[in-house]
Amino acid sequence: METLSRNITKGKNNVVVAAKGEDDDLDEVEEIMKRVQKKEHPTIEGNSYCFYNGFWISNNLFKGVISFQKHYVANDDDIVLASCPKSGTTWLKALTFTIINRSHFTLSNTPLLVSNPHDLVPEISLIDLHTIDDYHHKNSPRLFSTHNAYSLLPLSLKNNNSKCKIVYICRNPLDLFVSLWYFSQKFSGGEKIKPHSLDLYFDNFCQGIHAFGPFWNHVLEFWKASQEMSHKILFLKYEDLKKDNVFFVKKLADFLEFPFSLEEEQQGMIEEISKFCSIERMKSFEINKVGKHDSLSIPNSSFFRKGKVGDWRNILTPQMVDNGKKLIQEKFRDSNISFDFE
Repeated sequence: METLSRNITKGKNNVVVAAKGEDDDLDEVEEIMKRVQKKEHPTIEGNSYCFYNGFWISNNLFKGVISFQKHYVANDDDIVLASCPKSGTTWLKALTFTIINRSHFTLSNTPLLVSNPHDLVPEISLIDLHTIDDYHHKNSPRLFSTHNAYSLLPLSLKNNNSKCKIVYICRNPLDLFVSLWYFSQKFSGGEKIKPHSLDLYFDNFCQGIHAFGPFWNHVLEFWKASQEMSHKILFLKYEDLKKDNVFFVKKLADFLEFPFSLEEEQQGMIEEISKFCSIERMKSFEINKVGKHDSLSIPNSSFFRKGKVGDWRNILTPQMVDNGKKLIQEKFRDSNISFDFE
């Protein structure tokens, strides 16, 4: 495996972090990319996946992943939302943003009405971490998201002495795949987007070759860490949120240390937030109908499809379902994680 050489310094919380230097970053990224295994991206011409420390990372995100590892210094009140792509990230961002900002905004004037959740909770690998202090002045707590696997997170974020919080959401891998497949066809680029078959994309997925895959290692790393540091990492399942949204919104608020008061509960605020942040409701906002995500150059509407549990039944062939179930059972056999296929 490739490892990073770090110029060591001390950051907040006395956590070891890396010294900054954008030119050094570029040189180091180029050197690493020369050595890692690569696979052609299945849909975007001229793009590829790089196999770095056990995970496949798109080459256009590689610099951001390395920069996040090296330069991010966690504040004690930071909140980071983590997930494998298309696991319910947009929904979790909307819920978390609303929970922690409910004393600043009502549901009638929340920024979610005029901004996509991905703009309000930036993917940390897509922002310039040399100017990350700007976020500290704008928001406290700072709220970010990441698709990095747990082993690819910066030391300051994983350090047990740090009080920052991590919320991880996972999803039934078959639904995750379907969402990922549809989403992969939404990127702009015109002639650079290549048509691809469902069969080929599914074969790659089962080999772990997809954005930040393999999904099983991604999930299992965060699961293990959440068992060891339950005070610091909250592990959620998309399907559980769907089944009992109110219960888990309350649990999320408690974990983030923004608990609902008895008065708020009696007034039905948890139910109101749950309904307001639903996929169906957010799809109706004008910003998510006509707006565009600048960093990824795709319509905001691309982040809102069905959000249904079990949609894989309508998309995958019986053979795909059988192979997928066997793979999932094999990979998660030794954990307490299970997925409902009934």
